[in-house]
Amino acid sequence: QVQLVESGGGLVQAGGSLRLSCAASGRTFSSYTMAWFRQAPGKEREFVAAINANGGSTYYADSVKGRFTISRDNAKTTVYLQMNSLKPEDTAVYYCAADRVPGTTRQTVGVRLRYDYWGQGTQVTVSS
Repeated sequence: QVQLVESGGGLVQAGGSLRLSCAASGRTFSSYTMAWFRQAPGKEREFVAAINANGGSTYYADSVKGRFTISRDNAKTTVYLQMNSLKPEDTAVYYCAADRVPGTTRQTVGVRLRYDYWGQGTQVTVSS
């Protein structure tokens, strides 16, 4: 069993930055694809970004490409989401997720059902 705990959310003005962290328990973290999803009020949970097990491949939703950066530190069993140039439409609860099955592709990385473990989420609010 893997536990994921997000932190780093908060209130920021448009154009500002935040860095989210997701700390994972368990010794198999380094074999998991890790991802960030978000859910705004009244909307479905959507894919934001993902990173493969060794950090060599990253994937982004078009809406955040060029503004957000996902990274991981396998020694610290932590994944990060650096968010720059934030917009009011980025306001959402951000969730960390882990996929224990290898073989993630660009076509499947955004599929919620692939992910076996989820954190409780952290609120990000961007004011205009």
